Amino acid sequence: MATEPRIKITAPTIRERKGHQKIGMVTAYDTPGAIVASEAGADVILVGDSVANTVLGYDTTLAVDVGVMIHHTAAVKRAKPHSLILGDLPWMSYHLSPEDALLNASRLVREGGAEAVKLEGGRERMDVVRAIVSAEIPVMGHIGLTPQSVHAMGGYKVQGRAVEDARAILTDAHALEEAGVFAVLLEGIPENLGKLITEELAVPTIGIGAGKYCDGQVLVFHDVLGLHDDSYPKFVRRYADLKSLAVEALSSYFADVQSGAFPGDEETYHMSDEVAAELLVNRHNNLSRPMNW
Repeated sequence: MATEPRIKITAPTIRERKGHQKIGMVTAYDTPGAIVASEAGADVILVGDSVANTVLGYDTTLAVDVGVMIHHTAAVKRAKPHSLILGDLPWMSYHLSPEDALLNASRLVREGGAEAVKLEGGRERMDVVRAIVSAEIPVMGHIGLTPQSVHAMGGYKVQGRAVEDARAILTDAHALEEAGVFAVLLEGIPENLGKLITEELAVPTIGIGAGKYCDGQVLVFHDVLGLHDDSYPKFVRRYADLKSLAVEALSSYFADVQSGAFPGDEETYHMSDEVAAELLVNRHNNLSRPMNW
């Protein structure tokens, strides 16, 4: 029996989920990853600047620019996922002016195929959010622990534990909503603060280390699947250990190469006995002729 095609998810779809249905979001950075995420049921695929750490081997997200993000967003787009494709605006792509931010956001959409963009920061980003939204590009905000601010924060630390810090994050959430975001990502904050923000906002909240009361959750693809040996943040739950499986599979392959077990008959192309015999005759005749140097 043919399965019904999934309905394409859009930014308005995500906004309408508020209070009705939880939102599942995961990162992906290439076509195979996006296919897996979409088939697994991802509502949103975030092409995150975390590609810097997860795929490209950098220590922070600060190493990638707009060109890198366009490259990976386009790879996700080619998977044709039913999920909303959310492109991350990298560090210094929206910090200089609203006009500069709009140009870079439009490049993610036009060249990369993003269907919405995400940026970090609160009240200080209101003009930027308004400029991008005014061009009909949906924007997701990102507050709390903002990885692009790693140096200013003194590392990747939980935010909002003190009263004044928590109030500032709550104020930032309201400011982003006022500026026109369709959702707000909350990272690395206490659960009760995540709950309060979720209750007060009319737009959905997506949590990553912000507790169970958010309207949705996001994790990094490679963390969920256990594709590396790095230490995992407290908020990560690994659902598989694919790195061990991959190492085991490749080790078996190399062992078969060494023993001669690979390739076997089933992995080998053949020709008819008649053609093989004729080839050998031609080879014998060629070798018996004198060479003219």
